[in-house]
Amino acid sequence: MYTVLDKDIIEMEIVPFIPKTKRGFAPTVPLVELINAILYKLKTGVQWNQLPVKALFENNILSWNAVYYHYRKWCLSDTLKDSWLKFLKLHKQQLDLSSVDLDGSHTPAIRGGQQVEYQGRKKRKTTNALYLTDRQGIPLAMSEPIAGNHNDLHDIELQFEVVTASLEEADIPVEGLFLNADAGFDSKTFRDSCTKKEINANVCFNKRNGNTENREEYFDQELYDQRYIIERTNAWMDSFRSLLNRFDTTTESWKGFNYLAFFVIAIKKFEKIKV
Repeated sequence: MYTVLDKDIIEMEIVPFIPKTKRGFAPTVPLVELINAILYKLKTGVQWNQLPVKALFENNILSWNAVYYHYRKWCLSDTLKDSWLKFLKLHKQQLDLSSVDLDGSHTPAIRGGQQVEYQGRKKRKTTNALYLTDRQGIPLAMSEPIAGNHNDLHDIELQFEVVTASLEEADIPVEGLFLNADAGFDSKTFRDSCTKKEINANVCFNKRNGNTENREEYFDQELYDQRYIIERTNAWMDSFRSLLNRFDTTTESWKGFNYLAFFVIAIKKFEKIKV
């Protein structure tokens, strides 16, 4: 049976951040087994009704419906996001915040659903979201999903506030950060948003905005060259089949898988396990 993380690691690094059930049905299996089953779905992309539950549970076997029930409940209550931010707060000393990288990513939406529209470059319907990583490539935060017909600057003030608020909730100060972003973010609105947060925006100049040789904005090419790290993180994220293509029709379920992927990537980096 394929495993994403060792159960002992799940028990130590994820289970402590999942709160006890206050409403609805409590899990009748150890949380470590339930999370392990959801991680199996995240990594393999198997349909919920095809989960190999007999192999995933030791004593009391949950049906796939029950696994989905608990996952969906956690998504609707933002439990997975809250758990991730608590984990991030605990491990913030292991982050490399010498600079951070921001990038947008379009995910093909196979079954349609919320925040899905046709994206010309991908030639299919997609969902777009912004991701922020540290210098090691560890995902830190993500924006709210938006429909794929919008570019990365759509509602950028609001979306950037969502991203930075996540850091602040994890007790990670944003003031003084050096932030790399590609030419798609070269706009006065985004630069002003960074300035308000006292973030140093290292944004590649967009040739579509005119002369790029005599501009006065700060830009460090050597620092920008390190931006390849977030592209590597995108490849790590795509290794999770439930994120490579979006089958979830609700944004809550899709965000939940993203935060679980954040957990896995960070834990493997901290534990020096191959991602």
